[in-house]
Amino acid sequence: MPAPTTASASGTVPDADQSWSIREIADEFGVTHRTVRHYEDMGLISPERRGTTRVYRRRDRTRLALILRGKRLGFPLEQIRTIIDLYDRPRGKASQLEYVLAQIDERRADLEQRRRDLEDALAELGEFERRCRADLDHLA
Repeated sequence: MPAPTTASASGTVPDADQSWSIREIADEFGVTHRTVRHYEDMGLISPERRGTTRVYRRRDRTRLALILRGKRLGFPLEQIRTIIDLYDRPRGKASQLEYVLAQIDERRADLEQRRRDLEDALAELGEFERRCRADLDHLA
Protein backbone atom coordinates (compact mmCIF):
# COMPACT_ATOMS: atom_id res chain seq x y z
CA MET A 1 0.00 0.00 0.00
CA PRO A 2 1.69 3.22 -1.05
CA ALA A 3 1.60 6.16 1.31
CA PRO A 4 -1.71 8.00 1.13
CA THR A 5 -2.06 11.57 0.11
CA THR A 6 -2.81 13.56 3.21
CA ALA A 7 -4.23 16.58 1.45
CA SER A 8 -7.70 17.59 2.53
CA ALA A 9 -10.70 17.77 0.21
CA SER A 10 -9.73 21.37 -0.54
CA GLY A 11 -6.38 20.12 -1.81
CA THR A 12 -4.33 21.71 0.96
CA VAL A 13 -1.89 19.71 3.04
CA PRO A 14 -2.58 20.18 6.75
CA ASP A 15 -0.02 21.72 9.09
CA ALA A 16 1.85 19.33 11.34
CA ASP A 17 0.33 21.21 14.31
CA GLN A 18 -3.24 21.01 13.00
CA SER A 19 -5.66 18.82 14.94
CA TRP A 20 -9.10 17.33 14.42
CA SER A 21 -11.87 16.04 16.66
CA ILE A 22 -13.26 12.54 16.31
CA ARG A 23 -16.31 14.02 14.56
CA GLU A 24 -14.17 15.91 12.05
CA ILE A 25 -11.93 12.96 11.23
CA ALA A 26 -14.85 10.50 11.02
CA ASP A 27 -16.79 12.84 8.73
CA GLU A 28 -13.78 13.49 6.52
CA PHE A 29 -13.16 9.77 5.95
CA GLY A 30 -16.82 8.75 5.85
CA VAL A 31 -16.66 6.40 8.83
CA THR A 32 -18.49 6.28 12.14
CA HIS A 33 -17.10 7.46 15.46
CA ARG A 34 -17.35 3.85 16.59
CA THR A 35 -15.11 2.74 13.71
CA VAL A 36 -12.48 5.34 14.63
CA ARG A 37 -12.64 4.24 18.29
CA HIS A 38 -12.34 0.58 17.21
CA TYR A 39 -9.12 1.34 15.32
CA GLU A 40 -7.91 3.21 18.39
CA ASP A 41 -8.77 0.24 20.66
CA MET A 42 -6.77 -2.01 18.33
CA GLY A 43 -3.79 0.33 18.59
CA LEU A 44 -3.88 1.23 14.90
CA ILE A 45 -4.24 4.92 15.69
CA SER A 46 -3.40 6.67 18.93
CA PRO A 47 -4.79 10.18 19.27
CA GLU A 48 -3.77 12.47 22.08
CA ARG A 49 -6.18 12.83 24.97
CA ARG A 50 -7.24 16.12 26.49
CA GLY A 51 -9.43 15.03 29.34
CA THR A 52 -12.14 12.95 27.68
CA THR A 53 -11.54 14.50 24.25
CA ARG A 54 -9.55 12.76 21.55
CA VAL A 55 -7.25 14.99 19.51
CA TYR A 56 -6.19 13.61 16.14
CA ARG A 57 -3.03 14.83 14.44
CA ARG A 58 -1.69 14.52 10.92
CA ARG A 59 -0.07 11.15 11.77
CA ASP A 60 -3.49 9.80 12.83
CA ARG A 61 -5.05 11.00 9.57
CA THR A 62 -2.30 9.30 7.57
CA ARG A 63 -2.70 6.06 9.51
CA LEU A 64 -6.50 6.16 9.13
CA ALA A 65 -6.09 6.67 5.38
CA LEU A 66 -3.75 3.64 5.26
CA ILE A 67 -6.20 1.54 7.30
CA LEU A 68 -9.12 2.39 5.05
CA ARG A 69 -7.09 1.81 1.90
CA GLY A 70 -6.01 -1.56 3.25
CA LYS A 71 -9.62 -2.46 4.07
CA ARG A 72 -10.74 -1.47 0.55
CA LEU A 73 -8.05 -3.75 -0.85
CA GLY A 74 -9.28 -6.58 1.36
CA PHE A 75 -6.40 -6.80 3.82
CA PRO A 76 -7.32 -8.03 7.32
CA LEU A 77 -6.66 -5.55 10.14
CA GLU A 78 -3.71 -7.55 11.50
CA GLN A 79 -1.93 -7.34 8.13
CA ILE A 80 -2.80 -3.65 7.96
CA ARG A 81 -1.24 -3.22 11.42
CA THR A 82 1.98 -4.88 10.24
CA ILE A 83 2.12 -2.75 7.11
CA ILE A 84 1.44 0.44 9.09
CA ASP A 85 4.14 -0.50 11.58
CA LEU A 86 6.55 -0.90 8.66
CA TYR A 87 5.42 2.49 7.31
CA ASP A 88 6.39 4.09 10.64
CA ARG A 89 9.90 2.63 10.62
CA PRO A 90 12.82 4.28 8.87
CA ARG A 91 12.90 3.50 5.18
CA GLY A 92 15.62 1.50 3.54
CA LYS A 93 15.17 -2.01 4.89
CA ALA A 94 14.73 -4.41 2.01
CA SER A 95 13.03 -6.94 4.29
CA GLN A 96 10.25 -4.46 5.04
CA LEU A 97 9.57 -3.82 1.38
CA GLU A 98 9.81 -7.52 0.57
CA TYR A 99 7.18 -8.24 3.22
CA VAL A 100 4.80 -5.64 1.78
CA LEU A 101 5.38 -6.93 -1.76
CA ALA A 102 4.69 -10.50 -0.62
CA GLN A 103 1.43 -9.34 0.96
CA ILE A 104 0.47 -7.55 -2.24
CA ASP A 105 1.24 -10.66 -4.33
CA GLU A 106 -0.82 -12.82 -1.98
CA ARG A 107 -3.75 -10.40 -2.06
CA ARG A 108 -3.56 -10.10 -5.86
CA ALA A 109 -3.64 -13.90 -6.25
CA ASP A 110 -6.67 -14.08 -3.96
CA LEU A 111 -8.51 -11.36 -5.90
CA GLU A 112 -7.68 -13.00 -9.24
CA GLN A 113 -9.07 -16.32 -7.97
CA ARG A 114 -12.22 -14.55 -6.80
CA ARG A 115 -12.58 -12.94 -10.23
CA ARG A 116 -12.30 -16.36 -11.91
CA ASP A 117 -14.87 -17.77 -9.47
CA LEU A 118 -17.25 -14.88 -10.22
CA GLU A 119 -16.79 -15.32 -13.97
CA ASP A 120 -17.59 -19.03 -13.62
CA ALA A 121 -20.66 -18.28 -11.50
CA LEU A 122 -21.88 -15.70 -14.03
CA ALA A 123 -21.41 -18.18 -16.88
CA GLU A 124 -23.40 -20.83 -14.99
CA LEU A 125 -26.11 -18.31 -14.19
CA GLY A 126 -26.27 -17.27 -17.84
CA GLU A 127 -26.63 -20.89 -18.94
CA PHE A 128 -29.37 -21.52 -16.37
CA GLU A 129 -31.18 -18.36 -17.52
CA ARG A 130 -30.92 -19.49 -21.16
CA ARG A 131 -32.48 -22.87 -20.29
CA CYS A 132 -35.27 -21.25 -18.29
CA ARG A 133 -36.10 -18.90 -21.16
CA ALA A 134 -36.10 -21.81 -23.63
CA ASP A 135 -38.43 -23.80 -21.35
CA LEU A 136 -40.69 -20.78 -21.01
CA ASP A 137 -40.81 -20.39 -24.80
CA HIS A 138 -41.87 -24.05 -25.15
CA LEU A 139 -44.68 -23.53 -22.64
CA ALA A 140 -46.06 -20.50 -24.46
